[in-house]
Amino acid sequence: TQPRSLQLWLHRPSLLHAGGVPFSPPPHGTGCPTIVTRSQWRARAPRNRVQLSTPAPYVIIHHTAGSSCTSQASCSQLVRGIQNYHMDSKGWADIGYNFLIDGDGRVYEGRGWSTMGAHAYGWNHKSLGFSFLGTFSSRIPKAAALNAAQSLIQCAVSRGSLSSSYTLTGHRNVNPTECPGNALYRVITQWPRFKAKP
Repeated sequence: TQPRSLQLWLHRPSLLHAGGVPFSPPPHGTGCPTIVTRSQWRARAPRNRVQLSTPAPYVIIHHTAGSSCTSQASCSQLVRGIQNYHMDSKGWADIGYNFLIDGDGRVYEGRGWSTMGAHAYGWNHKSLGFSFLGTFSSRIPKAAALNAAQSLIQCAVSRGSLSSSYTLTGHRNVNPTECPGNALYRVITQWPRFKAKP
């Protein structure tokens, strides 16, 4: 049985609060959280794009293992920094993740729904990669962020980008890494369709 706070995150999104502000679930029927587009966070153009075969059978959860942010402006700056690091230091075509989630539940478009990511070696061709902005080894993301991630998963299913029989897993379950951090990992093990050995 799950702790009551976790039950609230999973089953009662209307009760979630982030920083004292009631969390509003997405409009009825869409299941999709608000997404900050690449142009809104001022992304660089990708060097190239490889089409992702959809619906993908897996969704892989990450944390960025860096700073957190508190506003759309500061989070957009953080996402630009991650993109620069992935493109300039790692030599990748673009930011590695398909989407990133900030502490207030905003979702940032990375490679998006239909472009193969660079987030989990050997699994990129068959998964969507969703990353929480921040380090979650000893603390969990805010409720609004957790709820936004679950809404994003349902959105992916409803739009045909993720299989309705998808498997959810952590980055550490497919590659040798601590990602997505111990605290966040414990949360996602309680989410629907989680498998430690996908």
